[in-house]
Amino acid sequence: MEQFNRIEIRGLVGNIRHVSAMNKSGANFTIATNYAYKDKDGTPVIDTTWFSVVAWEGKSISGLSKIASGTPLEVTGRIRARSYVASDGEEKRINEVVANKIVILDADTQLVPSMN
Repeated sequence: MEQFNRIEIRGLVGNIRHVSAMNKSGANFTIATNYAYKDKDGTPVIDTTWFSVVAWEGKSISGLSKIASGTPLEVTGRIRARSYVASDGEEKRINEVVANKIVILDADTQLVPSMN
């Protein structure tokens, strides 16, 4: 049986922090995706999910310096679980997307979900 860990996300960038280490450029950012549906009463609902993304410039990732809050992106990568100790001494566990491909979408790309 083949195993894989792959996620594809298309959404808008929230917070972004550009970083560099060992002569490589990178970024840590959040991306929001929306899912639209109607509740049992027929009222439209938009459910927003935020993802944390880690990206380093490389073969399939370039132009990280062009990414800012509000930029529409398509991100492909894998989910990684990690833990760290916060400044208050408490251990935190997070899931994040490690990007292996990023495409900056046109600013007029329609990312608003349809109400089916």
